Amino acid sequence: MSGRPFKYLIAFSLFLLCFKACYAEVGCIEREREALLHFKQGFFYDFGMLSSWGNGEDKRDCCKWEGVECNNQTGHVVMLDLYAQYLGGKVSPSLAELQHLKHLNLSWNLFEGSLPTQLGNLSNLQSLDLSKNYFQGSIPDAFGNMTTLAYLDLSDNQLHGSMSDAFGNMNNLAYLDLSYNQLHGLMSDDFQAMTSLAYLDLSNNQLHGSMSDAFGNMTNLAYLYLSRNQLLGSMPDAFRTMSSLAYLDLSYNNLYGTISDAFGTMTNLAYLDLSSNQLEGEIPKVAFNNISCLVDLDLSGNQLHGSIPDAFANMVSLEFLDLSENQLEGEMPKSLRDLCNLRRLVLSYNNLTGLLEKDFLACSNNTLEALDLSHNLFKGTSFPNLPGFSQLRELYLGFNQLNGHLPESIGQLPQLEVLDIRSNSVQGTVSTTHLFGLSKLKYLDLSFNSLTFNIGLDQAPLFQAQFIKLASCKLGPRFPNWLHTQKQYLTGLDISASGISDVIPNWLWNFIPNLMWLNVSNNHISGTLPKLTTYPSYLGMDMSSNCLEGSIPQSIFNTLWLDLSNNMFSGSISLSCGISDHSSLGLSHLDLSSNRLSGELPQCWKQWKYLIVLNLANNYFSGKIKNSIGLLYKMQTLHLRNNSLNGALPSSLKKCRDLRLVDLGKNKLSGRIPAWIGGSLSNLVVLNLRSNEFNGSIPLNLCQLRKIQMLDLSSNDISGMIPKCLKNLTAMARKGSSIISYGEIVYNSSIQLSYVDNTLVQWKGKELEYKNTLWLIKSIDFSSNKLVGEIPIEVTDLLELVSLNLSRNNLIGPIPTTIGQLKLLDFLDLSQNRLQGGIPDSLSQIARLSVLDLSNNKLSGKIPSGTQLQSFSASTYEGNPRLCGSPLLKRCPEDKDESGEAPFPGLNGKKYGIRDDANDIWFYGNIVLGFIIGFWGVCGTLLLHRSWRYAYFKFLNKIKDRLCVTTTISMNRLRRSFQS
Repeated sequence: MSGRPFKYLIAFSLFLLCFKACYAEVGCIEREREALLHFKQGFFYDFGMLSSWGNGEDKRDCCKWEGVECNNQTGHVVMLDLYAQYLGGKVSPSLAELQHLKHLNLSWNLFEGSLPTQLGNLSNLQSLDLSKNYFQGSIPDAFGNMTTLAYLDLSDNQLHGSMSDAFGNMNNLAYLDLSYNQLHGLMSDDFQAMTSLAYLDLSNNQLHGSMSDAFGNMTNLAYLYLSRNQLLGSMPDAFRTMSSLAYLDLSYNNLYGTISDAFGTMTNLAYLDLSSNQLEGEIPKVAFNNISCLVDLDLSGNQLHGSIPDAFANMVSLEFLDLSENQLEGEMPKSLRDLCNLRRLVLSYNNLTGLLEKDFLACSNNTLEALDLSHNLFKGTSFPNLPGFSQLRELYLGFNQLNGHLPESIGQLPQLEVLDIRSNSVQGTVSTTHLFGLSKLKYLDLSFNSLTFNIGLDQAPLFQAQFIKLASCKLGPRFPNWLHTQKQYLTGLDISASGISDVIPNWLWNFIPNLMWLNVSNNHISGTLPKLTTYPSYLGMDMSSNCLEGSIPQSIFNTLWLDLSNNMFSGSISLSCGISDHSSLGLSHLDLSSNRLSGELPQCWKQWKYLIVLNLANNYFSGKIKNSIGLLYKMQTLHLRNNSLNGALPSSLKKCRDLRLVDLGKNKLSGRIPAWIGGSLSNLVVLNLRSNEFNGSIPLNLCQLRKIQMLDLSSNDISGMIPKCLKNLTAMARKGSSIISYGEIVYNSSIQLSYVDNTLVQWKGKELEYKNTLWLIKSIDFSSNKLVGEIPIEVTDLLELVSLNLSRNNLIGPIPTTIGQLKLLDFLDLSQNRLQGGIPDSLSQIARLSVLDLSNNKLSGKIPSGTQLQSFSASTYEGNPRLCGSPLLKRCPEDKDESGEAPFPGLNGKKYGIRDDANDIWFYGNIVLGFIIGFWGVCGTLLLHRSWRYAYFKFLNKIKDRLCVTTTISMNRLRRSFQS
């Protein structure tokens, strides 16, 4: 019995030896080891991540290398996982030697070049992940040989070309991700053979055409992402058979038609995104009547109309609902009350109307986190039952028609972080009660209401906001000191047009290091700007339309966006040179217009090389425009209007090829208009050189400005003829207009800075400022020059022209007979020229013409009849002696009265000219002849015959005596009768 334990010990030892022999690790195969080393040699850099790979004695076993896994029995490499190792270079075809490889993961690296076709020889590969690299070229057809592949991820590369036919052979593929590439072409029908596919992501490519019916065969598909392509057409009926689908994203395509009822059969659907397409019609009730599992529904950015269906009440699992940016109408549906799990509701940018009932979201009081009803037509004095939303974090009610007072209950939302009620008609006083309970508030926007703030420094709210926007609210006249408490996180402050008549307190300048946007414009703020050591390079400041004065501090030019226009600043800005933070991009927007600045323009434009908008108009700058301005090669807008600048335009300006607006009017610039404007500044939309001293002819190169919509060369000394090539100004001949605007997002923030350009337009005799409506103006103004020759008929090819002013020149010849083609013409001034001939009949066909001046020319003939031309006053045609007809008093010979006689002899054309002249001669001749015969017939006889003369005067004396006697007798009789 004593030897039995010893036997057991021997048996156990033999078992261990046998187990070790059977399961001992086997080193890697030399051929595969060499293949891996060859693969490593293709790296440009590996940052030491693969230091374990090598030929040293301690590195012989490749199965122990970083990212390599081998089969313990055979020693073959079965997995290579180099995820996020910062490797860069090209993938060597030597990997094809790893014939037993099952898993290959090279994602999140810096590999580039084309995909090796040799990878298709890895017949045992089950998963391949090459995502988030820089691979280029097309997907090799050889990948179709990997028939055992179940997982393939090539997303987030730079692959292009059409969809590969290789996917039709991958019958075992369950996961395919090709998103974020540049694949194009039609969607392949080979997907119908991939019946095992459960996940398919083709989003963020350039696929086009309609969606394939092949999706109907993919009955196991649960996730389908096709967003951000160029797909069009309606959704295929094949979707009805995809009952396993749980996630469907077709957003940001060009799908049109109505929403398919097929969604009603997708009972497992949890996520549906059809946003940003062109879907129209009403939201179908059938489609959403049975989808009780739906959690997220996004139909935003379409053209849907009608009301929100009551069928939404059946989607009891719904947590996220976005129907924004459509044309939905009607009142808030009562069906929303039953959505007890709703967390986010977005209905903004629709036409929803009615009152907001206090309990319209009664069931979701404890779950709702975000409510966006902005940009609708809601009205009334009642707000929702705000205290009931205990979890509400975001509330957007802006851009509606809400009125009445702001309820104090709004201060009972302890979780509220965003409160936006801007652009309504809410009125009354905002006190501490409204804001005191909002301790977590980060974003407050009550702008453009009729609210008056009454908050003292000792009653300041508890929150520390990041953004406060109170534009057009009543905060003044003193600066609101309660803002002093918002010093911890405040990055954006807008208190523009708030009735402040005060100096800026010192504590506000203490906010500057943290601020990204400060707007105190349109107040009556006075004083000077402090000379701070530095202003942040990411800061945007709008202090325009105030009463600030003094010099502009040098350091302020280090900001990103600066608007100090419409103040009383004085001095020079040339001292700003050299004050640039080289770690920043520098100014992108600079507006110092309408101040009292003087001196020469600065030469240090290089430090502002990323400037987009430069506005120095309406100041007292003098001297020449320096050549260094050509360093502003990013500039899109240049305003130097109404200064005293002189000299020629610098040739370096042609380097600013992005310029869209140039306004140099009302200066003393001279020389010829440079020909390079047409060739180098081809993006110009507005060119205004009026009221300068330019001479020479209009360069033909200006006809290359195909985007120009406003061309003003008036009030100069330009001579020569109007170019016939003006017909090449295609923006004035075709529909469509450009808005000169741009936007910018402040670095590392959500602050969006937007700018819409403006310019002064000489319109109907007045200088008017156009901004948001500038795109409506398409005009040519060459008035007050010395242009000669005829008006080229090619001008009438500019069919979209709204204003044409050629007055005060020396133009001759007729008005083009095709002038009636300009149907949109609203203003036409051809006065004070030497135009001849008749007024074209087609001019009366321009129904929109509201201002017309043809005065002081040599026009002749009858003014064409019609209600349009007769509606103008006679001054429109005065100074043309040979014109006749209404509204002039001078009638034409062919205008007969009822008796058939022409009451006024006229001069109406060559046909009646000779006859009228002859009639005038006979008329005046007969008058003279009658006078001679009558006068000398009597007086001449008396002079020649003395006896007749004595008899004539004797007769006159008798008549005189008889009258005297008769008068005396009559007077005596009257006297006696009065006495009696």
